[in-house]
Amino acid sequence: MADFTQGSFTLPGEAGYEDLTLRMAKKWGADVIRDSDGTKLSDEITSAGYGIYSTICIIRADNAWAKNNMDKLQQNFLMSIPVVAESDTVVIPLMQGYFKEQFVVNKKDDPKEFWQVFDRTTGEEVGLDQWSFDPETETVTVTDVTPWHKYTVNFLAVRIWEEISMYNHITNDWGNKEHLMATEPRYPETQENMIRWLKDWCEKNPDTTVVRFTSMFYNFAWFWGDDLKNRSLFSDWGSYAMTANPLALREFEKEKGYKMTSEDFVNGGEYTSTHNVPSKKYREWMDFINRFVVEFGKKLIDLVHSYGKKAYVFYDDSWIGVEPYGKRFKEFGFDGIIKCVFNGFEARLGGGVEGVEAHELRFHPYLFPTGLTGEPTFAPGGNPKLDASKYWVNVRRALLRKPVDRIGLGGYLHLVEPFPDFCDYIEEVANEFRLLKSFNASAEPYTVDGKVVVLTAWGSLRSWICSGHLHEHPEVDLTNILESLSGLPLDVAFMSFDDVLEHGIPADTKVIINAGWQGSAWSGGDYWKNADLIAKLTQFVAEGGGFIGVNEPTAAAANGTYFQLSHVLGVDRDLGSKKCIGKYQYRVEESSFVTEDTKNIGDSMKVVEGVYVLNKDVKVLAEKEGTPVITMNTFGKGCAMYLSSFRFSLESTRFLMRAICQVSQNTKAMDLYICDNLNTECAYYPAIDKLVVINNTGDEQKAVIETEKGKVEVTLKPFATHIQ
Repeated sequence: MADFTQGSFTLPGEAGYEDLTLRMAKKWGADVIRDSDGTKLSDEITSAGYGIYSTICIIRADNAWAKNNMDKLQQNFLMSIPVVAESDTVVIPLMQGYFKEQFVVNKKDDPKEFWQVFDRTTGEEVGLDQWSFDPETETVTVTDVTPWHKYTVNFLAVRIWEEISMYNHITNDWGNKEHLMATEPRYPETQENMIRWLKDWCEKNPDTTVVRFTSMFYNFAWFWGDDLKNRSLFSDWGSYAMTANPLALREFEKEKGYKMTSEDFVNGGEYTSTHNVPSKKYREWMDFINRFVVEFGKKLIDLVHSYGKKAYVFYDDSWIGVEPYGKRFKEFGFDGIIKCVFNGFEARLGGGVEGVEAHELRFHPYLFPTGLTGEPTFAPGGNPKLDASKYWVNVRRALLRKPVDRIGLGGYLHLVEPFPDFCDYIEEVANEFRLLKSFNASAEPYTVDGKVVVLTAWGSLRSWICSGHLHEHPEVDLTNILESLSGLPLDVAFMSFDDVLEHGIPADTKVIINAGWQGSAWSGGDYWKNADLIAKLTQFVAEGGGFIGVNEPTAAAANGTYFQLSHVLGVDRDLGSKKCIGKYQYRVEESSFVTEDTKNIGDSMKVVEGVYVLNKDVKVLAEKEGTPVITMNTFGKGCAMYLSSFRFSLESTRFLMRAICQVSQNTKAMDLYICDNLNTECAYYPAIDKLVVINNTGDEQKAVIETEKGKVEVTLKPFATHIQ
């Protein structure tokens, strides 16, 4: 019999709690012990016979050097708060509203080289001769302005507190503990120090088997404010906003022959949000940063390898420029990748990365007193077992589709002592993971034929991700769709609009999904003003393809229409300019294949005002407040559906599966290896003839599954897994 009680688990150890560390390592079946930010491992732990992960963040590793080289800290552009001019002169305070323990104004470099002043009422830049900077008051005075117009300054700020250190420090109340700073690796002197430091570190840590880079050099964008009621002024897990610094800007201009301006990063205060359609110029900056991160990062990884250690990368925190789904990722030479997960789509995100041997998930809740939003976790009033069960249920369904090699936890292990039920539950989860891994390791799960393609401006570069975790942007329809897709028996791929324009639509594509609000990277923005793109998508559906549009799909007000594939979808949206134009008076279909299991799914949808039906051939499957929220239209040989919104739930996941089967004209796919009870899901592994059924709820559930050998009936306890 295989042993599913040991291995594939990384435990966060803690010096001073040796007995607890070794006891929990045995209970949870750990084969690796790691340190965390703020903890260390003692000799007793490192010599206990376990593999040892050591966490390093190379940009903040040598704070003494950083203090002596303050001119080589990382920087970024900030936009001052808008100030309304009351006369022909306006004075603008630069740092007002920003967290002054994170930022200081760059007073070293000439402001006229990089800064810009804008009249935000007209959108025009103010001439360099019209403004001056006072370093004493940290203000910019602008002359010859237009009264009652708004003015702002884009300025370079030096970050004097590295963001993750800052977050951990404040979250865990570290008091007088040293503030760590992030050094800029582009400077040759910084690179020399990093290499020297890493060599010294490797020699002093012979017990370390895996060096876990957290992550490489640049953190995701995170600007803090000084008002506790609006602490996070800008947060984006995919933005390159924090990669701007004078050295990089000058090197880019020298290489490309044109310059990146401050406004290319500030973007009127929206910054380089991943939700926005990236410009060609911004994509070239991303590529420029990615090339540098790979080239210098590889030197550090080769150095780690030279000491006989493996190198893993943490796919969070300072991962900007790493781009695991980019064309250069394999060049790093990483041995493994670790992704922190709350959800199924994040499990797919980490599990699908190519070019590494090991894929590991760091589970939540993190062993901190409080969670990301300040709620108690391992503190009075917290219920970490409940939190862990919610996360595991979301992640488990994704692991049935795409396996990973390892799981683990992070944080302060001593915090678990008052929560024995949590400790028992993690033991159950670890054992269940090992069992599921044994199936994934030797077989692929049954999958419905044909690809389901998610179409966005980012394409495969942002596979299985929009911008951040599901709990951070719960209103983003595509994020919710990805969560549902993560556990469905479908072959999911990601394409960009540029891919379609340059290479067309792959022949094995059965369904294309386009979801998002108008102007976003997810819907497509001005890409939908390209007639060639519209023609290619129209042809795809006319020749038998399926299309699902959500919220404001294909939206770009042009040529008398709002949804540019309105002829395919059978619906359009009136923003007010068509009030005088008659609208078809539809009736709601009483029943349909799509809503067979979820009769009231339309009640959960958000109304998009102004959506109207084009003609009698369009079937309205659900309406809300007098507006269609689910429609279906036959176009040529194909089929298209419109959904006003999508929020992840067990009901909406079943609905989405049926919708995909409907528009791909493969409704029989619902007859095989699909649980009749939508509260349960299953995966079948043909090569080993194993059927896995999971209960996604806290109640007992019964399920019937039609297989090629006949019906299987199971009864599952709350959150249970059944193997047959």
